[in-house]
Amino acid sequence: MSVYATVDTSRFPLVFVTFTGNKATDDNFQHYLQDLSAIYDRKSALGIVFDASSADLPAFRYQRMQADWLAEHRDLIRTYCRGTAYVIPNPLLRHILKSIFALQGQPAPFQVVPERALAEDWVNHQLSS
Repeated sequence: MSVYATVDTSRFPLVFVTFTGNKATDDNFQHYLQDLSAIYDRKSALGIVFDASSADLPAFRYQRMQADWLAEHRDLIRTYCRGTAYVIPNPLLRHILKSIFALQGQPAPFQVVPERALAEDWVNHQLSS
């Protein structure tokens, strides 16, 4: 199975989710969502940088799965996530993110930025506030 995204918690409470550029499949997308769920198992404040610089455009079914995951985990996200920054240099991917949020709003403060350093700075600020 090709990995859809990696979840790096080595600098927790700062978490990095990096999309690999591999096409979403039922298996790898489900694995990605399970990895996202696992970061909330710590029941501790956290901030997330989603780096979509190399992301493949997900089919609508996966956008819907992401929106459903947000809805299902809304309370955990509100409780523990201090902020989420999305690194999305691609305008089409920014539009897809807006579509996901139209299906299900983002329950934590968020920022969309063009580069990873800006995302990390913003999330670190959120964590220290």
